Amino acid sequence: MVMIFTLVTAVQEKLNEIVDQIKTRREEEKKQREKEAEEAEKQLFHGTPVTIENFLNWKAKFDAELLEIKKKRMKEEEQAGKNKLSGKQLFETDHNLDTSDIQFLEDAGNNVEVDESLFQEMDDLELEDDEGYPDYNPADPESDSTD
Repeated sequence: MVMIFTLVTAVQEKLNEIVDQIKTRREEEKKQREKEAEEAEKQLFHGTPVTIENFLNWKAKFDAELLEIKKKRMKEEEQAGKNKLSGKQLFETDHNLDTSDIQFLEDAGNNVEVDESLFQEMDDLELEDDEGYPDYNPADPESDSTD
């Protein structure tokens, strides 16, 4: 009896040790997987260190991509007929636009004649005097100042 008891306790202790080893191995493996996952996540956020050379290479690629995008837009606008110039750009490129309105009126025969004598004498105009400023004279630019 004593011997069987000793054998059973020895086997039981050995089984407990084996179970403990399996548990610790599983825990270590789990910790190792978590640590590897954490390191992989850190690598995602770490990125490439920026140096002057890296930046200049990136900048050249970026500028090339922007240039391609602008060219595509220009082609699309030209195909769609959206390549309209502003008024300033039109006048800078075509100097005939300076006199085009006058030529249009002359060609149509609608010459507008202005009687300049109407604008020569300011005394003929019926301007109301401002009651708040009795010294105001619209023909005299120095009378605009208020004291």
